[in-house]
Amino acid sequence: MIEWTTIGTYQDAVRGSATRDRAARAPLPAAPEDLRSSDAAADAAMDRYASGEDAAFAELYDLLSPRLYAFAFRSTRNHCEAEDLVQQTLLKMHCARGRFIRGAGVVPWAFSIARRLMIDRARRAKVRGTNEASDPGEAIAQLAALDLSADELVHGKLLAKIIQDEVERLPPGNRLAFELVKQDGLTHAEAAKVLGTTVMAVKLRTHRSCAALRCALRKSLDAEKA
Repeated sequence: MIEWTTIGTYQDAVRGSATRDRAARAPLPAAPEDLRSSDAAADAAMDRYASGEDAAFAELYDLLSPRLYAFAFRSTRNHCEAEDLVQQTLLKMHCARGRFIRGAGVVPWAFSIARRLMIDRARRAKVRGTNEASDPGEAIAQLAALDLSADELVHGKLLAKIIQDEVERLPPGNRLAFELVKQDGLTHAEAAKVLGTTVMAVKLRTHRSCAALRCALRKSLDAEKA
């Protein structure tokens, strides 16, 4: 039986900084087919881990931690806090692995745990009266989800600032649905499980978010050309 303190120490020392570096250097989301392949591998690793194969944890960590880290960092805007949320998520998964249903999808389960932890963190921050500033650089990752033309992408830095401002204006539910589907690579069904809503609601929120972002970007580009 692996003690979590042993796993946590190993991951912090060997993989923690690498996770942050990968997320910081890779702003664009992975291709959908890559994420689907990663999901299948993570499901298989979780099945083995839930069956008592402790060695499967390292594979599960490598497959899930970069995606969980990117998800957490968008909420916290803080590398240390995002890494801590990843560790807390994996700890909860470790503690509940005996109850995991073999054959179920581990990715939406992991994101659901992370989201609950982030909600708890946001509530505590609200009580303390703290709030983190947004990072405009993160907005570049959202450009790839909008299917813009080459001419529009030339204005990358300007677009990044515009899109970040517009994302901040989205209703929270729409924003999270957009991020889960367009950036984190979850299917509409998986995102629905994370958000505790219907597939149709996720599709509608994502569509509205994309429409709002495209409209804001193209208005800005039209104004620049005028």
